[in-house]
Amino acid sequence: MYKQQIDSYFADPARRAQLVEHISRLVRVRSVREEAKPGMPFGPGPAAALAEGLKLAEELGFSVQNYDNYVGTVDLNGQDTALHILCHLDVVGECTGWTVTAPYEPKEVDGMLYGRGTDDDKGPACAVLMAMQAVKDLGVPLKHNARLILGTDEESGSEDLSYYYGKESYAPYTFSPDAEFPLINIEKGSYRPVFTKSWEAETATPRLKEFHGGFRTNVVPPEAECVLAGLSAEAVRPYCDTTAELTGASYELKEEGDDLRILCHGKGAHASTPEEGNNAITALLELLCTLPLAKVGSTAALHALNALFPHGDWGGKALGVAQSDEISGVLTLAFSLLEITETGLRGQFDSRVPICANEENCKAAAEASFARFGFTAEGGMQEPHHTPADSPLVKTLLRCYEQFTGQPGKCLAIGGGTYVHDIPGGVAFGCCMPGFNGNMHGADEHTCIADQLTAAKIFTQAIIDLCS
Repeated sequence: MYKQQIDSYFADPARRAQLVEHISRLVRVRSVREEAKPGMPFGPGPAAALAEGLKLAEELGFSVQNYDNYVGTVDLNGQDTALHILCHLDVVGECTGWTVTAPYEPKEVDGMLYGRGTDDDKGPACAVLMAMQAVKDLGVPLKHNARLILGTDEESGSEDLSYYYGKESYAPYTFSPDAEFPLINIEKGSYRPVFTKSWEAETATPRLKEFHGGFRTNVVPPEAECVLAGLSAEAVRPYCDTTAELTGASYELKEEGDDLRILCHGKGAHASTPEEGNNAITALLELLCTLPLAKVGSTAALHALNALFPHGDWGGKALGVAQSDEISGVLTLAFSLLEITETGLRGQFDSRVPICANEENCKAAAEASFARFGFTAEGGMQEPHHTPADSPLVKTLLRCYEQFTGQPGKCLAIGGGTYVHDIPGGVAFGCCMPGFNGNMHGADEHTCIADQLTAAKIFTQAIIDLCS
């Protein structure tokens, strides 16, 4: 109904210039979470970014409110609120390898705006602000309010939203442009237990003395290493060659006195897509279980781990939790952390569970498998998130997407979680167009300015349709 007016509004070159200026103002603020300070729950950076975001909104004539530097809100009008739009102004750390510009010095090159936060999520926040401005400038009569919620802790646990929704009610409709188009309506749940086992100190040789693998729960470990007592590099090398052919990993040997250190090189990947990596922990366990180690507690534990997490089992079949459903797909599992000492071990895996998963067929099944080998497992499940594809919100948003892109809208299911994972009825909607890679969280993060303008058009129509 308003497509022609919206297209004409955003055709003005001044809109593009304003969008670039607003994103750049936010990007210049280093908003990485740091130690809390009085009145700054996530440190001075996120608080400063929130102040700048609310200042932008006030300059555009909107009413704003700061919720103790956890979140800020921007209201389109004074009516009752029908729509929440969730964006965040905190960012991940800088990382190394930037080539186009420094992380907090935004720069446009060939239609792309570079800088930390341009893609995640300061650019989308500015696109939403511009959409709200468009609705106001076009004089569209609305019966309800749309509220932009600017968060400051999405990258570190979303304590910001917990604080806000501890004080305010959910809206009938909620979406977050902190993902990709067309629309994400299904986010798998998760199960990430910590498991342990202990034994008496050992002296027999050859034996395992220590094992270190992984650095983050949500990452398939690209490397793992161990130290053995009583074996030489010459004796172990043939086993490495044979196992390398089986696993696709490589093994580096280094003698250290009477000990032998083995470094296993695999390939890292996100835990939600473990099939894209080569797990160094399970590859090293595969090797260790071929070696002639003494029959002691540590050796029994290695064989138990290898039985529970055989190399290449990304679906939890050996653990007894493999399952799938038609709308959310298969359960995935990544053995991501393992530490073994002279007297025990501590490990953790990251599994993304489909809608059909529950306490009985996932958590209880895994705990039973661990118990057979004398392990103790602790940890609960996070429920999957599902907003039905035939809900009014989903149907409206997909219609808006199709209207301004000419592409078919469809629902997506993902293994990761978004900003709306715990919001009843919420969905992730934009801002990345299908196939675009803005190198989010990496060096040279960037956004496509033309895509952000298209997203702003889509959001303008969505606000009109959901609030009128």
